[in-house]
Amino acid sequence: MKTFTRLMIAGAVLGASGLAQAGATLDAIHKKGFIQCGVSDGIPGFSVPDKNGKQQGIDVDVCHAVAAAVFGDAGKVRFTPTNGKERLAALQSGEIDILSRSTTWTSSRDAGMGLVFTGVTYYDGAGFMVNKKLGVSSATELDGASICIQAGTTTELNTSDFFRSRGLKFTPITFDTSEETAKALQAGRCDVITADKSQLNAQRSQMTTPSDFVILPETISKEPMGPSVRRGDDEWFSIVRWTLFAMLNAEEAGVTSANVEAQAKTTSNPDVARLLGADGEYGKDLKLPRDWVVQVVKQVGNYGEVFNRAFGPGTPLAIDRGLNNLWNNGGIQYAPPVR
Repeated sequence: MKTFTRLMIAGAVLGASGLAQAGATLDAIHKKGFIQCGVSDGIPGFSVPDKNGKQQGIDVDVCHAVAAAVFGDAGKVRFTPTNGKERLAALQSGEIDILSRSTTWTSSRDAGMGLVFTGVTYYDGAGFMVNKKLGVSSATELDGASICIQAGTTTELNTSDFFRSRGLKFTPITFDTSEETAKALQAGRCDVITADKSQLNAQRSQMTTPSDFVILPETISKEPMGPSVRRGDDEWFSIVRWTLFAMLNAEEAGVTSANVEAQAKTTSNPDVARLLGADGEYGKDLKLPRDWVVQVVKQVGNYGEVFNRAFGPGTPLAIDRGLNNLWNNGGIQYAPPVR
């Protein structure tokens, strides 16, 4: 009922105005004094509460970074946990200002649902995880398997396409949350679970005995994931987009949370000077303070720092950056310059 109500509200809003009023989101955020950020209902590495209830993860840090850019205070964020079914409606209805929730950028979501993606925080792909007792080493051996899938995700169609294109059959069993899906596999209610591979790593890390489970080698889809905002407010879209770009550019330039203030004062690199507001007034175009990038990097970190905090060697996930390395280090993460 909650999801239906959100969809009805969203439809009324979009139907009445067609598009959000330019600048309305930022004005409302300044008025209330914080950013309302939609995150997951618990996916390690992306957004999950720690033992004190504080949200942690790369999606969480994106919202903290936007708050640092807008307010100069990364703490001015409130979080709304959403599941796969509710997340898009929560953004459409205006319940949240940003959806930063391991959500794949697709044509239907970007063009047909009243929202627009601002960039990619994590390049991923869907896969399969099984209990080692099943005795399979490839997804092509899963004919007739029962597969647990989280409802409302791109994984449902990906799985159907994979099996249909190979003449294989499967029985889908859907759940509302990632946690329920993982518990079902552990309890033996299904043979396989499917999700983005980063999520499979997260689910495996939470199993009672993680070593009992293996992620199969196949990657069956492209899953570029990133934050989205309501369509029609170009000003707010640009702020969220360029906050992510600033974090990527900072990493490329070697600007970190530890040295950003010194770099802003002493750099002789013109690109770094422009990025950090020491040369020019590029924040003015975004209606942001001159030192907005300094605040983002100082309080939250550059992209590499954020990624390592969420997925790096010191975490339970220990996921290699792979495609999420910068373009000049073997990956495809790339940001336009601030100039």
